[in-house]
Amino acid sequence: MTQAAHTEMRTALEVMRDARVTQASNGILYTTAGDINLPASDLETMIAVVPKAIAAALDRKAFYFVPLTVSEGDKTLIAERFDPALKDQAICHRNIDSGDSQCVFISTRLLDDKFSIAFEFFINVGHAFVEKAGTSPEFAELVWAQAANGLRGETSLDAYEFRKQAFGDQSGRVDEKAKSDFAASAFSDAIAIYLLSLNLDVDYYELREREYPLLTPSGLADRLKKVSEIFPPNPGFQFNIYYKRRS
Repeated sequence: MTQAAHTEMRTALEVMRDARVTQASNGILYTTAGDINLPASDLETMIAVVPKAIAAALDRKAFYFVPLTVSEGDKTLIAERFDPALKDQAICHRNIDSGDSQCVFISTRLLDDKFSIAFEFFINVGHAFVEKAGTSPEFAELVWAQAANGLRGETSLDAYEFRKQAFGDQSGRVDEKAKSDFAASAFSDAIAIYLLSLNLDVDYYELREREYPLLTPSGLADRLKKVSEIFPPNPGFQFNIYYKRRS
């Protein structure tokens, strides 16, 4: 596979060894390697969006923004610049453990546009936070009430599937493990969408997926309002929800 590529490749371990990691004011650790095709100011703003309370749970995680991350067997390779020959083998992100820390490589040239890069980063942040800190009881109560009242749709395929499993069989018994997984998945989704909305103007329907029905706008709004109460925006950022009729 690498023989067909025309760009220089380095192992992820080499990049981790050579790259200089920066710590943002909110505590997020990050760096870049190669031609990521994303202005430094846009990257800095994207990083700065993350509230300190969320960033504090990611103290053992560093984000590496690279052109392409390629999986080759047990080895993870990093392309220094975009190469079409590598696109089909590239992956959106790869987590690599290093001692008691973890490095997250994000392929900026595979995602291509600012919206996709930001959302990929915030999805990783949301999952990492929930894995470390757990689910807010207030948020879990909200989403379970929504599900129990039959609110349509969900925010990801995982949340959609866990929600279906949670209601169990025909007896009406609740699967408590699936219920907990549903709340965790919905929480990480809501954190990611909330952070995205602080970074960019987001048209909710840009998040639509084919595999499951999208959560109703009012249902998502209630979830995002709850997340904003738990994690108020950092100074310089604002959270707003606007409703308008789509033409």
